[in-house]
Amino acid sequence: MSVDSPLHTKVLIVGSGPAGYTAAIYASRAGLEPIVIAGFAFGGQLMITTEVENYPGYPEGISGPAMMEDLQKQAERFGTKVVLSDATSVDLGQRPFVVETDEKTYTADALVVATGASARWLGIPSEDRLKNLGVSACATCDGALFRDKPLAVVGGGDTAMEEALFLTRFATKVTVVHRRDRLRASRIMQERALAHQKLEFAWDSTVEEVLGEDFVTGVRLRNLKTDETQDLDVEGLFIAIGHQPNTSLFEGQIELDDNAYVKVEPGTTRTSVEGVFACGDVADPVYRQAVTAAGTGCMAAIDSERWLAEQGIE
Repeated sequence: MSVDSPLHTKVLIVGSGPAGYTAAIYASRAGLEPIVIAGFAFGGQLMITTEVENYPGYPEGISGPAMMEDLQKQAERFGTKVVLSDATSVDLGQRPFVVETDEKTYTADALVVATGASARWLGIPSEDRLKNLGVSACATCDGALFRDKPLAVVGGGDTAMEEALFLTRFATKVTVVHRRDRLRASRIMQERALAHQKLEFAWDSTVEEVLGEDFVTGVRLRNLKTDETQDLDVEGLFIAIGHQPNTSLFEGQIELDDNAYVKVEPGTTRTSVEGVFACGDVADPVYRQAVTAAGTGCMAAIDSERWLAEQGIE
């Protein structure tokens, strides 16, 4: 087949985290021969997660990359084709749907959006260097690894307070670093956080540097009002300044909520466009866990299979 001729499939899955691969496993077992546009950063956020201990079936835990490799192999075993290219454009205005990569054009009768969401980071070199070495963006994923250690959380919204309160189960102390002098979180979350004995607050402050060579040993804070710096001894830093759903490809073509997550019909993975289904973190601003992503990936495959059958495409 020439490079220029489109490759057609019944189900095209864009994204390759737990949601995308689970959708592929179910769709391929249903004989739909799906293609997964996995992207160059295949595997999603779990590719930067050192240890996954809360996914059912791995009693000893597993590294994020190893888990994604298992899911990919399982999908391929049933006939899924995995393409390690990024989708560069999507056209949902014509049938079949069209998805472009730098190398090829794909058309599909049904499309599964599983592009995930990316954690927002501080953007400083020391943070990047120490990711998975004490710097994390998921307390639920990594909190238990920091038992009996002092920790810090960056952020002032509901997510940051949820992360900080969750971490008090393990930490000796949690310091919340916030750039303002009051929290942005909802009143009830503020009350819980401010009343908690293990929580302390570094107001009007930002993280200037994450300290440590092989693992986090502290953070250097700068007070935005006085410009003074202070070193805080912590052994873990959790960034909780929000997530950004990876939906730029779909803007203007599919209904998104106010925070740019894909809107789905409650209890399903159906989107505002017939034949387009969304699963995983791209449609989930609440849970953002591998196991919930996988569950909705299963739903998306079943929803797309049933929709195709209704269209007479078996």
